[in-house]
This record gives sequence, structure tokens and C-alpha cells, in this order.
Amino acid sequence: MKTRIVDHLSKQPKKKFTARVLADALDATSSEAYKALVKALVDLEDDARVILDDKHRYQLIEHTSFRTGELDVKDKGFAFLRVDVLDEDDIYIPKTKLKDAMHKDRVLVQVESTPGGYKKEGAVKRVIDRHLTHLIGTVVKHKDRFELISDEKKIKQRILINDHALGGAKPNDKVQAIITSYAHQGIIKVDVMRIIGPKHAQGVDIFSKILAHDIDPDFPATVLDEADAMPEVDKNVAGGRVDMRERVLVTIDGETAKDFDDAVDVKKHHDGSYTLGVHIADVSHYVTPGSELDNEAFRRATSVYLVDRVIPMLPERLSNNLCSLMPGVDRYAVSCIMHIDKTGKVTDHKIMPTMIRSKARMTYTNVNRILHGDLGVTKRFDHVAAMFPVMRELARVLEKNRTRRGSLHFETEEAVVTLDSEGRAIAVNPATRGVAEGIIEEFMLIANQTVAEHIHWMELPFIYRVHEKPTEEKTHRLLSMAQALGFPVRAKNQIGHKELQKLLQKVENTASEKGINLMMLRSMQKAIYSQHNLGHFGLAFTHYTHFTSPIRRYPDLIVHRLLRTYLFDGDVSEKTVRRYDQRLPDVARHTSERERGAIDLERDVLDMKKAEYMDRHVGETFEGVISSVTPFGVYVGLKNTCEGLVHISELDDDYYEFDEKMLTLIGARKKRVYRIGDKVKVKVTGTNIFDGEIDFNII
Repeated sequence: MKTRIVDHLSKQPKKKFTARVLADALDATSSEAYKALVKALVDLEDDARVILDDKHRYQLIEHTSFRTGELDVKDKGFAFLRVDVLDEDDIYIPKTKLKDAMHKDRVLVQVESTPGGYKKEGAVKRVIDRHLTHLIGTVVKHKDRFELISDEKKIKQRILINDHALGGAKPNDKVQAIITSYAHQGIIKVDVMRIIGPKHAQGVDIFSKILAHDIDPDFPATVLDEADAMPEVDKNVAGGRVDMRERVLVTIDGETAKDFDDAVDVKKHHDGSYTLGVHIADVSHYVTPGSELDNEAFRRATSVYLVDRVIPMLPERLSNNLCSLMPGVDRYAVSCIMHIDKTGKVTDHKIMPTMIRSKARMTYTNVNRILHGDLGVTKRFDHVAAMFPVMRELARVLEKNRTRRGSLHFETEEAVVTLDSEGRAIAVNPATRGVAEGIIEEFMLIANQTVAEHIHWMELPFIYRVHEKPTEEKTHRLLSMAQALGFPVRAKNQIGHKELQKLLQKVENTASEKGINLMMLRSMQKAIYSQHNLGHFGLAFTHYTHFTSPIRRYPDLIVHRLLRTYLFDGDVSEKTVRRYDQRLPDVARHTSERERGAIDLERDVLDMKKAEYMDRHVGETFEGVISSVTPFGVYVGLKNTCEGLVHISELDDDYYEFDEKMLTLIGARKKRVYRIGDKVKVKVTGTNIFDGEIDFNII
């Protein structure tokens, strides 16, 4: 009914309809049909899809002066509405017209005027969805009232703790509080619902970040009970599974990994071709649709990896036990067996449910040592060691083929933070990457590509991992910067993979390499999940999905469930296809959002620990590279991956102006230029540990 209403209203944009007129137009005049129509109209109004005027007439919101979107509140109290409608400008909202709306709330705004200085101005009419229902902050006592100082900088209002709602908290305790009243007359009211601990106690900083990102480190009892009730693996192969327990396959992961969700094996043939087996834990065998485990896994959508802990998507009974491909034990898997010719092309493949038994738990460190000729480690793993040189050979073939197709290879830096026994950062270093890490990356990429292509040609509903082309605006900025640095890019119309690839090759080992790499990364769109196969621009793949990590990513679990339904059970009925057609858009949207949230949390905690480490080095000097240029200063990245801000007020040798097109700061008198990629020497002048901020001066 909602779709019919929207379709009808869209055909007559200037006309307004009462419920009765709509009922006549849509042949919904019977008692039951009219009730359904009224309910649909109420739902559409609640979602701000339609607007009801004072004469009880309905109209689509896009045909009115109203708009919906996300509110971006600025430090000075005013805000901008990031409009839902594509290609529409942001709407300026004065501080006095925000009502009780807060940062990142989804709101309904009426466009009121077009004053000088802003293209559009409006006023908030109502909040559609609240971004924040809880706050994390520190309890303080002001005169005779207890208040909360929020960790969220965007909240400028005074926050009062309701009488008798302290929950045992004391001043200087960090707490989680539920909002009971939103910004009424400039005051927010809350009840304390959880005491995290004294502000400076061990672990309170990270736990506060976790709760602030709406991530729960604990599983509900019903979910744990369901996981604990799962039976051990039945050693008798049944259910159409192929017995692969005699194959010599291994897991290769990091030193501290416990959830082994992929195992691999490789064989080279006399004609130079290869057989690659990628065997993935069959999580879908345990996590079934509608179960408590499934509902919780969907809610979480991903595991979160922090410097001192992992917050898993699934309880340990599954993630570290039944679904983990531990050595020497039988495990259920979904295997993708690929025949790959000597050019790196998959010429044949099979996807099937299997029973496997890993022959060794390998680490990246040990595989790299074997490949570098370490006889001691080679002897220790002599039953599998002969396979690793073949793996390296195949990985090189796959990478060469990927590069030939236009896949982009960015040099990115990941950090490893070392903590002491009290959880304080005592070292920050760039993560090392060896041959073994590249082997697993290539094997997972080709398996994901193969599975995606298989289902694509079946023309069935599916979840893809997509990465769209960069926007023209960002591409133009990248090309302008490259041109200014002496690396012109020749592209007739729209720039493609090959041109970007050539640019990366040109700047390799030059002073501009880091700057161009950073700029190109920032010009890219974000990869997301989608029910539409839009391809993956960065990898230059026309088909791509996430199949290889169902223990820690919900989209991978859904992919396994779809493979089970379509391939193993042979269910491609109209009812099944329709069900997934309706379900997958919501899965794609939700898991993309939760992935972004997890990435933000991981980055926030990492930045906090980097600032904590650099706090020990205030007053010391370091060499770095400018990683970003903004109107308010330049960010400088150090060799240890820490990054800090040189505020423009500290550049006191001249008056600097920001060139938005070239992303540079230029001195008005001396014409000194600061640009991305420039090498500089900086002094650490201060830190804000909790917010992960480091301050530098350029020497």
C-alpha cells in the first residue's frame, strides 16, 4: 500500500490529496482497505515520506518546502542539514531554530528563506530519529546539583543528572547515562545507568569509547545459552558434505589470532596450472535464520579489533571453538576449489559443503621464515613446508594478473601499539608486512571474486562488496595536485584504473609518493555492501563479495547462507527469491553502517593510545611528512604512524592562506608553501589523550 500511495502522489506533484480522495483513486474504499491505507499514510508521515497540511491533505515531501536529513551541529551552536535528496545543497539552521535536535539526529526541516551568505536556511520541525539515546561522560558536582560532562564535544548544553538517578556514582566517575529529556530550554536531563569506573582507572578509557559507539562487549544470556547448547562436530560425514580431511591444508594467521576462519591448500600441475583450495568455516551450519545467535550477529554485524581486546560478533563457543579451523580436529567448511591457469585466470571451480581437518596452525611469521630459508622452522613444519613456495609462486601470478587488469596497490601504514601491564601505551611502530600476508590476501581475493561471479550469472539475490568510481570533483583535485607536483596524467574523458596505476608507478620512490598515495586514497569512494553488483573499482573486479570471514562479518555469513540455499539445497523458488529480494537491501545498509561504526571505534582507540604514547615525548623533535592540509593548519605523520596537528596560529612567520583547489597553505609575503607529502621537522608541544589529539610545532 505504501508503494501505491507514493507512486500515485509522485505522478501529480502539485496536487494535495485527502485520505478519502486517495482511497477513491487507489480503489481502497472497503472498510479493511481504507484502514490499511490510513495506517500506511500514518507510517509514511512518521517516516517523513509525506507531509500532512492543516487541511488534512497529503503530499510527498520532495514536492514541498520540507526536507529531511542528518543534522551536523557546529562548535558555535548553529548547524547544517545534510539533505537526504541527492544533489541538493546543505541547509543552514540557526542555533535558535534547532528546537531540541542534537548532532547527527535525523530531522524534518522546513526551508524558510534564502538570506545572504547561505543558499538555504531552515528550521527544525521535529526529530525523526535520535542519534543519541545515551551519553558517556564524567560526573561532577556543581553547587547542589550533580551534572555530567559529556565525552561528546558536539554537546554544548548543560547536562543535569535527575534527582535520585546517580545509581551510586561519585564525582569523577565515568558513567553511561540514558537521556530522559532532550535539550529542553538548553538543558539535557539524564539518569545514570552504568558506572564504568573512576575516570583514570585502568581500562576505563577504552571501555568508555566502546559504549560511546553503541557497541556492547557482553552477549545476552539467551545468546550464550544457545551457543553453549550447540553439539560438537559429528565425525560422520553427512548432509551432502565432501570429505576433505585427508587434504594437506593449513591455516595462516597472525600470532594472536584465535578465530581461524580460513584454511588453504595448493597443488601445481605439470602444465604450469594450479589447484587452489580456499576452505571457509561453515558458520551458517550453526547460526540459522531467526535464531538468537542470528539476531545478535545481525545487530553487531562485525567483530571489532582494539589494541587490547577483540569484541567478537559471535560468542567464543563458536568463534574460538566450533567454527574455528583448529589443527587436528574435524570442522565443517564451505570450500571453493579453483583451477587456475599459469596466467592467473580461474578456468574451473567448485563450491561445496565439506568436512576438513587442518594439518597445521601456521603464523605469518613462521611462513615468512620458511620462505626465507629458516631451516629450524622448516624442519618443525616439514609435513607442510613444501607447499609454501608453491603458494608464493601462485600468489605472484594472481597479483600480476590483478595488476594487469588495473587493480590499484596503495601503500598504507598500519600501527602496532604495545601496552604495559596497566594498559598504557609504551611503544608505537608500523606493522610489518611479509610475503605470507600477501599470499593469504591474494587467495582470499580470488575466492571472493569467484563466488561473486558464480552467483551473479545465476541472476539471484546476493550481497556484493562494491566500490564505485571516484567522483569527478575528487578526481579533478587529485589530477590538479599531481600536475602541480610534476606528474601530469593524460586522460581523455573520465580517468580509469590504468591512468591511476601509472601515476602510482611514476611517483614510486619520489618525494611526492606519500602525498599522491594519500590524496588518491582520499579521492576514492568508501567500499560498502550492496544487493546490486556495481563492481569494485579499486580492485578492478567486475564481481566481488565477502565470503571468507563469516566468523567476524555478517555479510559473509549471509553469503554462506545464500550458497547453502541456492547451491547445496537447490532452493531457487519464487518465494525464496522474493524473500531475499526484500531482506538483502536492509542487510546491506545495516552492515555497511555497523562496519563504519566499528572502523571509527578502532580508529578512536588507536588514536587515543598513540596520543598517550606521544605524551611521554612532549618537548622532543621528530621528522615527519605532511599528511593533510586544512584551512586551520597541517597534519604531520611520523615514521611511527602517529599524526599530529600544527595549528595555523603556530605558523607565525607569515600570514598563510588556504588554496582549496591545490590543498596547500601559501604564505602571503614569503610565498612559502606547505603541501601534502612535504618533509618537515616537528616538536611535540602537547596532547589531549582521551580525544586522541597530538599538537606539533614546525621547527
